[in-house]
Amino acid sequence: MTVATSSRQSILDRIRKATAAGGGTGDDELQRGYIRKGSLNEDERIALMTERLREYDAEVVESGVADLPATIAAELFAGGKKVLAAPQGLPAQWLAQGVNWRIDGNLDYAELDGVEGVVTAASAGIAESGTIVLHHGPQEGRRVLSLLPDWHLCILRASQIVQTLPEYFALYPHPPALATMLSGPSATADIEMTRIKGVHGPRFLHVVIVRDAAQTRTGATSSAGAGQAG
Repeated sequence: MTVATSSRQSILDRIRKATAAGGGTGDDELQRGYIRKGSLNEDERIALMTERLREYDAEVVESGVADLPATIAAELFAGGKKVLAAPQGLPAQWLAQGVNWRIDGNLDYAELDGVEGVVTAASAGIAESGTIVLHHGPQEGRRVLSLLPDWHLCILRASQIVQTLPEYFALYPHPPALATMLSGPSATADIEMTRIKGVHGPRFLHVVIVRDAAQTRTGATSSAGAGQAG
């Protein structure tokens, strides 16, 4: 018996012993020593989320609910965006005037490749990693909407931001079959350690964090309404 075969056999024997009837460990008995709940308050979570996103070269601004349509319009026009895609469920008030909107009923790849960007909502934000999670519901649209256009403006409610990944899974113990996690614009440095943006997603990510009326930041209160952004 070779060393490799002996080692493999030893591993298999240990697995069989551990999973034998009555010898396994139930899920409720698993040791979970990792951090499962964060200690940051809401302002601190927003600050950390913003810091992480900016480290990834994403642009981040804040808005109140009442100011959100104007904030979206300002972001679009500052970037010179005039032809944009949007999911079918995006709130009508988010669709800025003066933009040629392509509402995604079932836009083909050629049509999506021809737009200048896309505007979507989000399902969650994870502050520690600066990750935005899309569940591809009516306000987030098909996955291709967040992958093919070169520019993505994402609307994230402050109430959707958690500190840790386990907190996200606690919110969604049965997440959808398809979820997309975005940590900044698409980029890779796999080839000769040269950072290339836009390889498998948008090169530019802009995020609007929407605060409710009761949420305050240092030295100021955001004017907004409660509940869903929009």
